[in-house]
Amino acid sequence: MDAYNLTRVIQFILIGLSDLPEVRYSLFVAFSIIYHITLVRNVGILLPIGTEKKLHIPMYYLLVNLSLIDIFCSSTTVPKMLGNLLTGEKSISLVGCALQLYLLVAIMGTEVFLLAVMAYDRYVAICFLLHYFLIITNYRCVQLMSGTWAAGFLNSVIHTMSTFSLSFCKSNLVNQYYCDIPQIVALSCSSTYVAEMLALLIGGIFGTSAFLTTLISYSYIISTILNIKSAERKHKAFSTCASHLLVVCLFYGTAIFTYMCRSSSQNLLVRDRLISMLYGVITPMLNPIIYSLRNTEVKGALRRLLGC
Repeated sequence: MDAYNLTRVIQFILIGLSDLPEVRYSLFVAFSIIYHITLVRNVGILLPIGTEKKLHIPMYYLLVNLSLIDIFCSSTTVPKMLGNLLTGEKSISLVGCALQLYLLVAIMGTEVFLLAVMAYDRYVAICFLLHYFLIITNYRCVQLMSGTWAAGFLNSVIHTMSTFSLSFCKSNLVNQYYCDIPQIVALSCSSTYVAEMLALLIGGIFGTSAFLTTLISYSYIISTILNIKSAERKHKAFSTCASHLLVVCLFYGTAIFTYMCRSSSQNLLVRDRLISMLYGVITPMLNPIIYSLRNTEVKGALRRLLGC
């Protein structure tokens, strides 16, 4: 091995958007607007729920956690991306890269579990309406929320440690606008078998269990709704879970394309980067819009808070 390959990598170069220098400032403006909309929209959900006592129930506690996840998700990657677009600087330190990867994986893992808990919450609300507040108590809701965050961050500790225990002595060019496991592992000059198997095994177990929980919950929900004879009650039951179902489809759709439909083709790498932006940039902006459009109680509380 030559001297170059023996040199330890101490920083990475994020080249995800460097192939579009002519639209750098246009992208900065666009993503800056999207980021601020994301913050304002999610705060617009947090404030009314926090100030309106009648919204202090499990369903809205879960919605608060989803809004926090959206804020953290976009704040993990977008500010660094905006700084790089504005200054033309594309580097990120090894420690900064590890921290970004850790937070991103933790937030994504937490969202997977939270969507499963929200699906279970809707299942109880639709299928066991009269016993909802006996089954989903505030204390149990706190337990479920604490468990989702703990599981998400524990999962990320394992992935981050296995990824950054590798040796990086080849190229330091990360083909993405943020640090993520597949792109970082691809730069290793040591065996990546353990890291890849660990990511596949743990990600498969956690992801599959959360997905199955969501899928089974909605199977029962849809079956129950279809058996409701009253058209008014059927519409009301569907409206209570439509927003969450749309968010679930949006999350899993972008996640599947981001992590399971990758390509080594240079043309398709651009497509992969654009799809990853759907998860990291666009989805956190859309989630609060989806919920606020369909939730009259949150909109009413926000209007009262603003004095409208």
